Amino acid sequence: MIKVKNRKILLLPGDGVGPEVINEVKKIIEWLNKKKSLDFKIDQDLVGGVSYDKHKKPITDEVFYKALESEAVILGAVGGPKWDKLEFSKKPERALLKLRKELKLFANLRPAICFKQLVEASSLKPEIVSGLDIMIVRELTGGIYFGEPRGIKPIENGGRKGINTHVYTSSEIARVAKVAFELAQKRNKKVTSCDKSNVMEAGVLWREEVQKVKDNDYADVELNHMLADNCAMQLLRNPKQFDVIVTDNLFGDILSDEAAMLTGSLGLLPSASLGTKDKNGKMRSMYEPVHGSAPDIAGQGIANPIATILSFSMALRYSLDLEKEADSLDQAVQKVLDDGLRTKDILSKGKKEVSTTQMGDAIISKLK
Repeated sequence: MIKVKNRKILLLPGDGVGPEVINEVKKIIEWLNKKKSLDFKIDQDLVGGVSYDKHKKPITDEVFYKALESEAVILGAVGGPKWDKLEFSKKPERALLKLRKELKLFANLRPAICFKQLVEASSLKPEIVSGLDIMIVRELTGGIYFGEPRGIKPIENGGRKGINTHVYTSSEIARVAKVAFELAQKRNKKVTSCDKSNVMEAGVLWREEVQKVKDNDYADVELNHMLADNCAMQLLRNPKQFDVIVTDNLFGDILSDEAAMLTGSLGLLPSASLGTKDKNGKMRSMYEPVHGSAPDIAGQGIANPIATILSFSMALRYSLDLEKEADSLDQAVQKVLDDGLRTKDILSKGKKEVSTTQMGDAIISKLK
């Protein structure tokens, strides 16, 4: 029996349906503490719009320092129309950018998996998406979202210009490429690197540095280079040609959303944001569902908690070294889907509709 001492997990429910889906993860953590003698210490705090409402900032220093001290951060969702008109620096989404940047979470892992029970939910033909299992690795702390200079400035004749700067260094590219290659080694040993080297110098550097990492350290992994716009097309045409895709911040943002929608079940897809390991092997990390805060259904008890639960499974796997428990949680989700239980977002004819809490309870009942 495993005994883990006081591993801190920070839960940040956030806005919209965030509190509802995070509550189901909290129940699973409590089950693991009780049934598997794990000793996770749960802390919970505000982030996003609810933090702004109370503190006039999307994340407080206190919450940020809690994140620094945690083994893993599990986030629900942030944002909503209520806060759309706030100035840029105070928007709920700035909390996410601060956590990613200050925790140095440079690699975002987004699996795009088509669950066999939900093949018909995809907008593509079943033969195209059945068995789909792609991992997209997105660089998260560089590129055009963080480059300087940036801003909106006045120009002659009363006009304005918007400025964003796309910058990458060789070290930023190499470290995210290594994550992709190491994931591929445990999968089907194939990496596709996406860039725009035909029109962007930063894209030329990206291609050269990814190739260098492969040549130096990963001879056993196949590497293909692809232009990002072609990748967007290929994801619709023949998505099963891909195993691991690695790309920059902007293209990764777009391609991972596209890949997620191939599955037809956004409410089931998790994500992980990982940093570098320190000298003690500890790695800062944050896990969150791909879906947003869905304010239109908040408080109704109909949100799908599976993406958040699977995000916690990724935390067990990548941050907490509990592979067996992660496998058990993944299998529990599959069994519940096999039983025909569905939240409203994935409901189809002949299946049983359940609430957020009923779905969470059903998954816990399948844990071993």
